[in-house]
Amino acid sequence: MQRILIIDDDIELCDLVTEYLEPEGYAVESVNEGHAGVDRALTGNYALAVLDYMLPGLNGFEVLRQIRATSRLPVVMLTARGDDMNRIIGLQIGADDYLPKPFNPLELVARINAVLRRSQPQTDQEKIEVISIGDIEMDNRTRTVRRAGESIELTVVEYSLLEKLLNAPGRILTREELVREVLRRELSPFDRSIDTHVSNLRKKLGHEVNGVERIKTVRGVGYIYAK
Repeated sequence: MQRILIIDDDIELCDLVTEYLEPEGYAVESVNEGHAGVDRALTGNYALAVLDYMLPGLNGFEVLRQIRATSRLPVVMLTARGDDMNRIIGLQIGADDYLPKPFNPLELVARINAVLRRSQPQTDQEKIEVISIGDIEMDNRTRTVRRAGESIELTVVEYSLLEKLLNAPGRILTREELVREVLRRELSPFDRSIDTHVSNLRKKLGHEVNGVERIKTVRGVGYIYAK
């Protein structure tokens, strides 16, 4: 049974989310303060954390920063509806997905399921064990990425996104395609999440390789990874 950690000071919301997650087969625990959330996330054996931005003690951004300093634990962040800046900051720090409050609990369950599916190793029939393009090597056996032999730490979403790009070098991947296959949902108006994840990848991998832009933006369409 996979364990989910909820870090939110809204006790009623924690209870509500628990009611929806437990029938899905998850064991759910919750903490209601930022420092306790960091401690629990880093010491417990959790499959995923649901993290609210507004927390006593430490805010959600600082909690996420401390988690990301040592852990690749998948994180779905909760933000206030219409608060686009906080959503973007959360994704830049390393959140795998976000959901604005108030939300339908079934939507949160769907987001959690999607993130966890991405974090699971592919079957032997599905996966290419090692992908090597230029100075980047991705090893699906260990879910590791190296640039010029140096290990690069990626979140679950960043790993999945890079895998899609490396499997189609020189080909345009539309934003709709990337959102559907990486984030496991349909692209909605004003949703710039995939663009933020691409930006994060560029920062971690380097914007250029051999003087060529590594991940090129095709304006109004999507992205292309340099051969």
